[in-house]
Amino acid sequence: MSDILSLARPDILTLKAYSHASWDPAFERLHANELPWRAETDRSLAGLNRYPEPHPHELAAALAALYGVPAANLLPGRGSDESIDLLVRAFCRAGVDNVIVCPPTFGMYAVAARIQGAAVRDVPLRKDRGYALDAEAVLAACDANTKIVFLCSPNNPTGNAMEPAAVARLLEALATRALVVVDEAYIEFSGDVSLGGSLSKHPNLVVLRTLSKAFGLAGARVGSLIASAPIVQLLGKVIPPYSIPQLTIEAVLATLAPAQVVVQRERVAQVRAERERVAAALAGKSSVQKVWPSVANFLLVDFADPDATLAAARDAKLLIRDMRAAAPGSLRISIGSPEQNDRLIRSIS
Repeated sequence: MSDILSLARPDILTLKAYSHASWDPAFERLHANELPWRAETDRSLAGLNRYPEPHPHELAAALAALYGVPAANLLPGRGSDESIDLLVRAFCRAGVDNVIVCPPTFGMYAVAARIQGAAVRDVPLRKDRGYALDAEAVLAACDANTKIVFLCSPNNPTGNAMEPAAVARLLEALATRALVVVDEAYIEFSGDVSLGGSLSKHPNLVVLRTLSKAFGLAGARVGSLIASAPIVQLLGKVIPPYSIPQLTIEAVLATLAPAQVVVQRERVAQVRAERERVAAALAGKSSVQKVWPSVANFLLVDFADPDATLAAARDAKLLIRDMRAAAPGSLRISIGSPEQNDRLIRSIS
C-alpha cells in the first residue's frame, strides 16, 4: 500500500468496488439491460440507449494530454464538486477527522466536509496582506486528525494566487500527515504554471482542474482530479460508474480538438484584457472603495453601498455576486463580453 493511502479511511481501502457490466464496443450488447433502439431524438455519436464507458478512458487520456500528466494520474468527474466530495468521503471519518479551509474561499470544501460529518477548521486568508495564505497558521491548526487542507489558487472570490513558497511549505510540512488539495479552477486566466507537474515530488498533492471556466463547458460538468496513481485508483473505487454522460464525453472530445483549444486560449486572452479594462474603469468610480487585484476571470470589489450597486446592476439586467457574508462590503463581478462589461460600468456611479 502506498504510504499516502495510510491517511484514507480503512473501510474505503478494503472496499470492493461495484462490478459493472463489461464494456467493449467491438461486441453487440445483450448484457446491460439496455433498449436496443435509439430514441428518435438521439443525435449522439454512440447512442444514448447505451451506457457510456463506466470510467471513460478516452476522455481521461484527452484530459491528461491537455494538462500534461500521465493518464494514470487523472480521474475525470462531474466538475470539481465531485472530486471534492470524493476526497472527503474517502479520507475523512465522520465525527473524527477534520479539514482545513482558508476563507473567504469556495464554499463547497466546507459543505462537502460537513455532509460527511468531518469538522471544518477555518484559517482565514490575511486580508492585510492582500488575502495571502498564512501557511504557519494553517500548520498550527492541523492535528493528528487533519486529513485535507483545501487551497484555491487563484482563489475564489478574492482572485489572487497563493504564494508558491507558502504552498510548498504546506506540502513539505504535511508530506506524511495530510493531503494538500490545490483547486486550480481559474489558473488559465493567471498564466501561472500548474502544480500538476509536481506530483512525483509531493505524493500528498492533489490538483483540481475544470473545463467549466476557461473552456466554456460549465454546463457539461467535467472536472479532473490529478494526483498520485494510488489516490486515483482509490477514488476510482468510490466514484459511481457511468458518472459522465455520453453527450458530455462527446462534447468534451470535440472541444479539445487542437483548433478548438486555440479558440479557447484566444478567448482567455480576451477575458484577461477585459479584466484589466473593467478593473481600471471601476477604480475610478466614486462608489468603489477598492478593486482587489485579480488573476482570475472575476473581480472582488469593495463598495461604499453594496445594496445600491446590486440594485443598479439588476436595473441593467445584470447579476453580480453578493459576497458580504464572506468578505464584508465586497461584491464579486465576473468578466463578461465587452458589451456586458460596458453595461456594468455604465450602471455603477
